[in-house]
Amino acid sequence: MSYRAPLPDYQFLFDHIVGLDAVVAQEKFEDATPDVTSAILSEAGRLCEDVIAPVNRDGDLTPSRLENGVVRTSPGFAKAFQAIAEGGWIGMSASPEFGGMGLPMTVTMAVNEMMASSCLALQLAPLMSQGQIEALEHHASDAMKELYLPKLISGEWTGTMNLTEPQAGSDVGALSSKATQNDDGTYSVTGQKIFITWGDHDVAENVCHLVLARLPDGVPGTKGISLFLVPKYLPDDAGNPGVANSLKVVSLEHKMGLHGSPTAVMQFDGAKGWLVGKEAGGMRAMFTMMNNARLGVGGQGIGIAEGALQKAMEYAGERKQGKGPKPDGTGTIIDHADVRRMLGTMKADVFASRAIALMCAAAIDMDTATGSKEWAARAAFLTPIAKAFGTETGMRVAQTGVQVHGGMGFIEETGAAQFYRDVRVTPIYEGTNGIQAMDLVARKLMDGGEAAYALLDEIEAFTETARKTCPTLGGPLWEATESLREATEWMLSQDDLNARFAGAVPYLMAFARVLGGYVHLKSALAEGGTGPRTKLARLYMMRLLPEHLGLLAEARLGDDDLYALSADELASA
Repeated sequence: MSYRAPLPDYQFLFDHIVGLDAVVAQEKFEDATPDVTSAILSEAGRLCEDVIAPVNRDGDLTPSRLENGVVRTSPGFAKAFQAIAEGGWIGMSASPEFGGMGLPMTVTMAVNEMMASSCLALQLAPLMSQGQIEALEHHASDAMKELYLPKLISGEWTGTMNLTEPQAGSDVGALSSKATQNDDGTYSVTGQKIFITWGDHDVAENVCHLVLARLPDGVPGTKGISLFLVPKYLPDDAGNPGVANSLKVVSLEHKMGLHGSPTAVMQFDGAKGWLVGKEAGGMRAMFTMMNNARLGVGGQGIGIAEGALQKAMEYAGERKQGKGPKPDGTGTIIDHADVRRMLGTMKADVFASRAIALMCAAAIDMDTATGSKEWAARAAFLTPIAKAFGTETGMRVAQTGVQVHGGMGFIEETGAAQFYRDVRVTPIYEGTNGIQAMDLVARKLMDGGEAAYALLDEIEAFTETARKTCPTLGGPLWEATESLREATEWMLSQDDLNARFAGAVPYLMAFARVLGGYVHLKSALAEGGTGPRTKLARLYMMRLLPEHLGLLAEARLGDDDLYALSADELASA
């Protein structure tokens, strides 16, 4: 199958749904004119179709490997990464002061999603660098910025983030890595980190690790953690890779998917590093990178969903099996009602999740350009929804794509299964979707629900007008929004956070369902109320939006039923 960049969908979303015009109206992003944005998307689409997508299967069949202490990447990865780097795609949203393009995150999000569709295993490398670039822009010293940012932006060097340890996964505060200050002001970092994406490779000259570790006087928990930049090769006086640092790859993980992405166990043995930000300010600095990565991971899920949808659509349009109900049908399985149901819901959810992610990116851009507290709150509220719904959509669409293929979907040679294997980790890393949901109902509601209600008010105001001209679409969405408002009020009334946590995931998914209805309604009205986008919106409202009823019922159950069974009773045969 040949990947096709969905450029018309991005352009439609930019023009009618996510408010890119408001972003470009800000002085900071005034150079991102419609002509420039269109040209960027077209060029990125060609790169993804012609250079990145062709290496995807090779990465799956010929994984990266550790050979005598050296990591060798999959065939074609080095050349494809070089094309990404030379095109300036790593530094799309980075500061022009250090060689970046300074483009809106909204545009970067679209490009990153296309790369994820083309080859997620490879796209992880620039995504990690983008997160590190943002963290350094916000927290590094001027000297560190001048040395590292140009190299990271150009792709000469790549970045990683090192948080997880065998005993410290989601509980980052349990880490045991240590750092001690040297006489020259640098630090010696010691410890082992696991699950380090693109922890080492042969596609660039140097690998720059952001490492969380605790100084001798660091208090227990997350408040005592500091962040250090620890390069694989120490820069010499000219800023080029010099002597090797005291770190190594212990092993590469053998994973369910993403075989082309080298996921390393890293050992730091008194490795020289530099403090990023303030002592004990590591989590604040690292979260700058993680928030970028969380939205990016949502985009990865959407990208895989797009690839799986295209694969399933192609197969359904070619496979002849049985007779369809319509005499003027195609003669292929796309004529059958259940296949239509699968493909239609796949397509509707890809659009909804993509629009939500781009709405989140646009809010980030508006916050960056204006410093508005309202935009910052909107971006913060949408981030866990974009991450969780984007990755759940990726899993669901990839799984359904296998089902569309029937028995051939279970055969590796068709390539349908790879989409599911590759996307399965996305609801887990950068904060599990359960953690995203807990964050949504706890920290993101600490404003008394102000950010949530602002979104609900916006949807209801739009829907109130829309249901006068398009009642079949606007009516159900208005009712769903009211139900979501009531559930939000219930969440806010619960002083026991565990009661909220018990319903956090269904609450998040219900919010995503309503947001999906909102963007589909806007899409239908932008089209004039007739045409394929309106038909897709109707399918979403009739078949997917009703899921909010069951989700919100579960969201308000509290936790009593979950703990009625003891741990022993739960585990008993």
